[in-house]
Amino acid sequence: MAIGRAYKPLLDALEITYPQYLVLSTLWEGGAQSVGGIADRLALESSTVTPLVKRLEQAGFVARKRNPDDERQVVVSLTAKGVGLREKSRCLGETLFAAAGMTPERLIALNSEVHAFRDAVANYTGKTGATVAESAD
Repeated sequence: MAIGRAYKPLLDALEITYPQYLVLSTLWEGGAQSVGGIADRLALESSTVTPLVKRLEQAGFVARKRNPDDERQVVVSLTAKGVGLREKSRCLGETLFAAAGMTPERLIALNSEVHAFRDAVANYTGKTGATVAESAD
């Protein structure tokens, strides 16, 4: 992925990967969340997010704790080290905008369009029971 390659040198300096950065970004924006909540925000499966969270916990950026109201849920929160990393990573977005020649406003609009498309496809496949691959046939 081109975005991951653009970020790689900067993320290497922070000792995190691009997928880990996405998980941290979700926590920076939304605060403590369940693994399922993070997965939903990133349009990923919980089974994909769990190993990312475990590695972030091992690095000291996040803490995991069982939800006392529902033991099946694991809540992920930022540690002081994870909060501190946000400040160090602020230049990442600016670097990517400069490389792409895009404004933050344009990226927000594009992101909204992509989310609308994803939701429309999910709605379509949910109503018909068809998968995207079946629809293309």
